[in-house]
Amino acid sequence: MAKPRVALFVTCLVDLYRPTVGFSAIRLLEDAGCEVVVPPRQTCCGQPAFNAGDRRSAQEIARQVIDAFLPYDYVVVPSGSCGGMIAHHYPSLFGDTDPHYRGKAEAMASRTHELVSFLTDVLHVERVKARYEGTVTYHDACAGLRELGVRKQPRKLLNTVEGLDITELAEPDICCGFGGTFCVKYPEISTRMVTDKVRDIAETGADTVLAGDMGCLLNLAGRLRREGSPVHVRHVAEILAGMTAAAPPIGEV
Repeated sequence: MAKPRVALFVTCLVDLYRPTVGFSAIRLLEDAGCEVVVPPRQTCCGQPAFNAGDRRSAQEIARQVIDAFLPYDYVVVPSGSCGGMIAHHYPSLFGDTDPHYRGKAEAMASRTHELVSFLTDVLHVERVKARYEGTVTYHDACAGLRELGVRKQPRKLLNTVEGLDITELAEPDICCGFGGTFCVKYPEISTRMVTDKVRDIAETGADTVLAGDMGCLLNLAGRLRREGSPVHVRHVAEILAGMTAAAPPIGEV
């Protein structure tokens, strides 16, 4: 049986701030039997323009992404936010004004998945070969949870990591306050939200907080460092791929 050809949408934040997440995703996908391709003409998914109401720019970006990624069997994204943009918002971007690209967007949306949900729900991966000595807690990023239904999948695979214990947040599904442009438009509200989230993290007693979206992770790491917290911050893919030695925790040198 031929290996599924998977196009990895790396995302801007992974590319610019945390390439280790991309390499971790490739390892996980290849270990699961995929042929992984990173299309060279990658751009932003268009979500900032979409959220700002700049529909024309969002359409132009979406066309570039669709043309680059549509030829593959699956599109996999290590981010619920970008994955949700492609899988849920691309088709509506074009409406009746561009039926040709709407059809392409619908086809691509049907084969686009968040990384960990793809591993568990599509490839039926039951366990990973990784080890992490410590106690972690997991933050359910908004887009992955509400748009893509990512909740049980990361916990299922984390429970197979040797040496790792999971302790749950009191409110794991409450927004951390990042919200893309939300934190820029409403900084005071955003700061209050991330402060509450950091307090919740501290109360778990975990030494590491994980999530599947770099926006949330950068936000959490920044607040934790400002408060002098010893809690580490990592993308879940780094733990599942056993690649924590490849880079220090987010926000740490």
